[in-house]
Amino acid sequence: MSYGLIFILAIIIYFNRYFFLEPKVAIRLPKFIERMLSFSAPCLLSVICVPIIFFDGETGLREIPTNAYLYAAIFGCLLMFKVKNVLWNMVGSVTFFYLLLFLVMPSI
Repeated sequence: MSYGLIFILAIIIYFNRYFFLEPKVAIRLPKFIERMLSFSAPCLLSVICVPIIFFDGETGLREIPTNAYLYAAIFGCLLMFKVKNVLWNMVGSVTFFYLLLFLVMPSI
C-alpha cells in the first residue's frame, strides 16, 4: 500500500466524519449510521498498524518470538489501560519499543 493511497483514505474517512458528525451541518443521519461513523478512525488506524506489526517487507510474516513490534503494541495496549493519557502512552510505548529493539533484541 503506497503512502498516497493511505493519505487519500485518511482524507476520505476524516471528511466523512466531519461532514456527517458536525452538528452545524443540516444533514441528519440515523443514530445507527452516526455510531458506525464514530468507529471509522480506529478502523483506519488498525488497517494501517496491523501490516506494520505482523508483516516484514522481505520475508512475509514476522516471527512471533523476535517481533519487537508486537511486544511494543501489546505493551502500549496494557499501558493505555493503566495510564489513560495519550501522550504518556505514546512516549512509554515508543521508549519500550526502542529499548526492546536495541538492547534486548539487537539481532533484528
